[in-house]
Amino acid sequence: MSFLDLYVVLLRATITSFAGLASLPAIQDALVLHRHVLTEAQLNEAVVITRSTPGAVGLYVVSVGYFVSGVSGAVAGWLALVTPAVMIVPLLHYAGRRLHHPRLQNLLKMVVVSSAALLFAAAFPLAKDALTGWFTYALAAIGLLLMFVTKIDIFWIILGSAILSVGMSVLAAS
Repeated sequence: MSFLDLYVVLLRATITSFAGLASLPAIQDALVLHRHVLTEAQLNEAVVITRSTPGAVGLYVVSVGYFVSGVSGAVAGWLALVTPAVMIVPLLHYAGRRLHHPRLQNLLKMVVVSSAALLFAAAFPLAKDALTGWFTYALAAIGLLLMFVTKIDIFWIILGSAILSVGMSVLAAS
């Protein structure tokens, strides 16, 4: 896949997602299902790499680019990631003076709803590979319950799940 083609695919995904993992369904559709230059496992690995390191959630696009085309693909992913941020500056200048206009308010509400829907859609491919048995289903259910019912920081829920998962794998290996 050429540098420009990869950049355009990743740019389309990042520019229409408005949030980190919301671009996942578009990337999966374009690179895994249609172009077959990325596997589901590589896509999940890119997400795991990004989620387990500090930084923005959307950085997984750089890992996706790397899996598709090496270093040049990582550069294409990085450019696709920063292009919307650079483009937003003039848009914010324009919109800032019209922030209270009803049409702009409706547009912003649509962006929030669309982002939420895309994030929900992005969860399914990840869950399909991550939920492998009763223990992972239980961890996911307990984690969701803790997120919705308590004020426990998500970091502690993830850390607790990771510790329980490692403990369970140690027990299963013995």
